[in-house]
Amino acid sequence: MADPILEMQSITKTFPGVKALQDVSLSVERGEIHAICGENGAGKSTLMKVLSGVYPHGDYEGTILLDGKEVQFGSINDSEAQGIIIIHQELALVPYLSVAENIFLGNERVKRGVIDWNQANADAAALLARVGLDELPVTPVGQLGVGKQQLVEIAKALSKEVRLLILDEPTAALNDNDSEHLLGLLRQLQQQGITCIMISHKLNEIAEIADNTTIIRDGRTIETLDMKADGVTQERIIRGMVGRDLGHRFPPHEPNIGDEVLRIEDWTVHHPTQPERIVVDGASLNVRAGEIVGLAGLMGAGRTELAMSLFGRTYGRNITGRVYLRGEEIKTRTVAEAIDHGIAYATEDRKKYGLNLIEDIRNNISAANLKKVSRLGWVNANEETKVAESFRASMNIKAPTVAALAGKLSGGNQQKVVLSKWLFTDPEVLILDEPTRGIDVGAKYEIYTLINKLAEQGKAVLVISSELPELLGICNRIYTLSAGRITGVLPREQATQENLMQLMTKERDQVR
Repeated sequence: MADPILEMQSITKTFPGVKALQDVSLSVERGEIHAICGENGAGKSTLMKVLSGVYPHGDYEGTILLDGKEVQFGSINDSEAQGIIIIHQELALVPYLSVAENIFLGNERVKRGVIDWNQANADAAALLARVGLDELPVTPVGQLGVGKQQLVEIAKALSKEVRLLILDEPTAALNDNDSEHLLGLLRQLQQQGITCIMISHKLNEIAEIADNTTIIRDGRTIETLDMKADGVTQERIIRGMVGRDLGHRFPPHEPNIGDEVLRIEDWTVHHPTQPERIVVDGASLNVRAGEIVGLAGLMGAGRTELAMSLFGRTYGRNITGRVYLRGEEIKTRTVAEAIDHGIAYATEDRKKYGLNLIEDIRNNISAANLKKVSRLGWVNANEETKVAESFRASMNIKAPTVAALAGKLSGGNQQKVVLSKWLFTDPEVLILDEPTRGIDVGAKYEIYTLINKLAEQGKAVLVISSELPELLGICNRIYTLSAGRITGVLPREQATQENLMQLMTKERDQVR
């Protein structure tokens, strides 16, 4: 017999000039894991913000029933009081506070009116162990990578009395091992009677864990699928999301590989605050013109640290090693120096480091190469607009004009703006760190097509990704990294998820 913990009936939410949700309905059974799928901009996150009180009652049309009774949340505090906890895709952590302080912010461990730090740190350590994060509770959150910060967010949610846990792209920043750990954690919560709603673009994870999946397209409910029913496959979900069959996940590409463009030799990087700790240890790799090279590794392997230290030494200290561009040794001691040598780096965290979210598309695209649209220290606004409009058309950025704010775009379109910004610098080497993180399957295909075009133009492309199927689908060669050391390199023809994982999990004493 059906026992819904949550029913959302005929929810309509309108922003100025845009109807984000139109007559959307959702029913979630008590104790189930319910997935919500849809392309970027379909309205998934908006629906969850309505549920959690981020958009308060009166700001939308429709009815929300919890345990069969209508509820009207005026704020997120109201929904949390009813046991509804949401973890947003945009992390809500304070970087200068410790892990424990972030977990219990607003929910402090107090004894006789004073915060009990011993209790707070002990409770935080237990929660961190529960989510599989091996960090000290006193560690400042700002020192953690985006993937580890996501785990802190989940620990923070678990510190509260949760009945209905909403996770918006919870594994977007995690590699396969950590994602599997999180899915196992969700199963444990389910066994404890906690209901979960998960928004995700990772269809393999949805197929693995969800009991039911609701598909939203263009702000409307399309259907809810019983994941145990016959014929419910990833391809079936994709058809519901995009309204058509997507013949292949990855666009066809015939590489035309030329001479070596980039070579890194014996690259070693020390941790910025723990100088005795080696994060990248003697790494060497190369990328040729027209080649797409992947870099695979588990969280903490040093992939992003390698890329950032190469790009103007934006990470680490005591950096040693050599960088060659077309056979000549170069220096990349600053970001400006790296850009001048034709190296571009699209960060894994586009919202924090890749874009200025309160600026428009035009200013974001020109930001890395202002001198190209400037004269005598003054920016030529007409030229800047012309350049941005050109990229808007060629990159298929879905926005009415280049005056649209970057923060208002969907994840896929934000990523296209980031790529446009770096393409405007006319790089020879393009490093893409998690280029499709948090992007739906349709937008991923577009990004893959753009990467192929860059390779066809003779660019040397280095792709860092936590999704092994993605690397196998687009790369010509794949390097593996473990404990900061390169453990192997495989051509696409020889690479499988299994042998890549073997190389990615080599212990340090096995590498040498």
